[in-house]
Amino acid sequence: MLVERTSVGLDVHARSVVAAAIDGVTGELVQARLTPSHDHIRSWITELNGPVAVTYEAGPTGFGLARFLTKSGIRCVVAAPSKLHRPAGDRVKTDAKDAVHLARLLRLGEITPVTVPSVDQEAARDLVRAREDCRGDLMRARHRLSKLLLRQGIVYSGGHGWTAAHDRWLRQQHLEQAATRMAFDADYDAVLSVTARRDRLDAAITAMAGDSEFTPITRRLACLRGVSTLTAFALAVEIGDWQRFTGSSIGSFVGLVPSEYSSGASRVQGPITKTGNSHARRLLVEAAWHHRARYAPGAVMRQRWELAPPEARARGDLGNRRLHQRWVTFNLRRKRPVIANVAIARELTGWCWSLAMLT
Repeated sequence: MLVERTSVGLDVHARSVVAAAIDGVTGELVQARLTPSHDHIRSWITELNGPVAVTYEAGPTGFGLARFLTKSGIRCVVAAPSKLHRPAGDRVKTDAKDAVHLARLLRLGEITPVTVPSVDQEAARDLVRAREDCRGDLMRARHRLSKLLLRQGIVYSGGHGWTAAHDRWLRQQHLEQAATRMAFDADYDAVLSVTARRDRLDAAITAMAGDSEFTPITRRLACLRGVSTLTAFALAVEIGDWQRFTGSSIGSFVGLVPSEYSSGASRVQGPITKTGNSHARRLLVEAAWHHRARYAPGAVMRQRWELAPPEARARGDLGNRRLHQRWVTFNLRRKRPVIANVAIARELTGWCWSLAMLT
């Protein structure tokens, strides 16, 4: 239950903030429409009967307001939007009603908070997500170029695509139509531009992973197969505070646990929930595929182990052997590879947590 006298709900938007305050002693409801200025919001809150607690939904406006209010001595809770309880029969949604609803939930202690990242963690997360966006842009640019050539009946058959040999082959293509040549040049330039941008981001992430507050945990996570420095750093900044989870609960945070529809004596499990952090889930699913092949630590893996403490190396080796054996078991049971890989990714999440918790 709320210990402050006044609970405040804020419906925060880019250009406006709708506020509602409930006095726990008198029951009075105070509403206002404010500007997004942090000083304006704080001045309005300080006029209320204190002490005051504030909540607003996590969203595109970020965590700057929460940090500002906390620094000003006002308890601020950032609510997880997916966990807010809403009446099933409510068909009217306005900013004012949302603010009042948030204030009431805060009063009852029914707000599920999200962890507010530090400024450095949020900056690192922005860098990692910029790289993620760049990866998607590069995939789309490559598809446009390859499908343009496919429509002209030109298909590369010299091995894997997007290698140095493939790039030389692309440069040798001569299209007859001037308009088609211009389209090809535009798509090829886009591939080169996005590739250069990805390489710059990779270099920046590698440098930050080697000298930042996330360096120790990044090196421990990299002891697992499929978890490169880029992947380990991304998991470190996306999950942030690993201590809020356990080995069994972290799987639900990344949406790798099965959904369930049970009632009475029946228990039905469905596909994975796909809730929580989608970026971390994608990285874990991709990393899980690496454990399918026979496990034999190579030079790259041993170089990563040299940077990690002995207990992390030992645990990483144990996890790699365990996850590969799980793949062998699933193959013997003739499990579909995509389903087996999700199960491996869920267990890999637990191994990552155990390495992150090492001191």
